[in-house]
Formats: sequence, structure tokens, C-alpha cells
Amino acid sequence: MDLTQGTLEEKNNRAKKMMLWFAIISLVMSFAGWTSAFVVSSSRPDWLKDFKLPNAFIISTVVIMLSSITFILAKKALKKNSRSLTTLWLIITLILGFVFIFNQFSGFQQIINLGYNFTGPTSNITMSYIYLIAMVHILHVVVGLICVIVVIYNHFKQKYNTNTMLGFELAATFWHFIDILWVYLFLFLYFIK
Repeated sequence: MDLTQGTLEEKNNRAKKMMLWFAIISLVMSFAGWTSAFVVSSSRPDWLKDFKLPNAFIISTVVIMLSSITFILAKKALKKNSRSLTTLWLIITLILGFVFIFNQFSGFQQIINLGYNFTGPTSNITMSYIYLIAMVHILHVVVGLICVIVVIYNHFKQKYNTNTMLGFELAATFWHFIDILWVYLFLFLYFIK
């Protein structure tokens, strides 16, 4: 398929999708760098080898996976022109996103309760990496939540239908990416010591 072919709208849509994929690739590279640094740093003598992630991180992983499912259900409902069901699934996705962030901060509190802070005399290099990786991911979840809010707003304005779904699809792609990214990060932090 020739990318220069099609109407102006089709070209704009392809360009927007391409920009999103460039952003996703750059995020993948950033997190790959941080997880690589984590692996390299794990040979340090002060590295915590027996630390287990708090249960709140396990709960947040389940929650974020559910939020991807609800976003998929919202898209299916939109394709069937079921506006009320689309609204319901989008709002559930939004709520699950906030529940994810709440559980992440609960996990941080559990780490602090164990005596490990991000910086200072009670910090540890292992915990600093966990804080950094999780906090940067949370920032991207916040961006994803803003996207979901915009999608809900546009949905109420009836900007989406079975033929016009670009904004919806872009937000869904980003949301699924940050969900998959967290599952990877969780498994990485859980199994790589």
C-alpha cells in the first residue's frame, strides 16, 4: 500500500497512527534502558536479592489487565452503535485506571513501611530502581487516563461512530500498550533479582 495514496483525511489518520507508534517505540526503548540498568546493577554487593514486591502490585496488575478488557468491550459496543454500553465500559476503564494508581501508591507505602525510601539514608539502590520504573509508568498511566477522559468527552459529543473511530482507536492503542508494559515490568521486577 502506498502511504501517499488516499484522501487528505486518510493521510492524516495514517500520520497520527505513525506518530503514536513512534512514541510507543521510544517508550519501549526508555524502559528497556531502565530494566537493563536494573540487571547490570543487580551485581552490586548492596543489591537486595530476597525482596518481594508488595501484594498491592499484584492487585494493580490484575486491575490494569481488566481495564484493557473493558476498553476492548467499549470498542465492540461502539461498533454495534450501543452508546450507553460504550459509555459504561469507558467509565469502568477510567475507574480501573484510578484503582491501578491507588494500588501502586499502596505498594509504595508498603515498601516505605518495610523501611525503604526512594532517597536518603533509608534508601537502597534496588528500591530506587523499583520506585523509578513504577513512577515513570504511573506518569504514563496518567496520560492514558487523560486520553480516556478525552474519549469519554468526545463520545458524549457523539464524535465517534462505526466509521469515525480514530481518536478512540489511538487512545485504546496507547492504553493497551501501557497495560502490556506494566505486565512486563511487573514480571521483570518479580522474577529478576
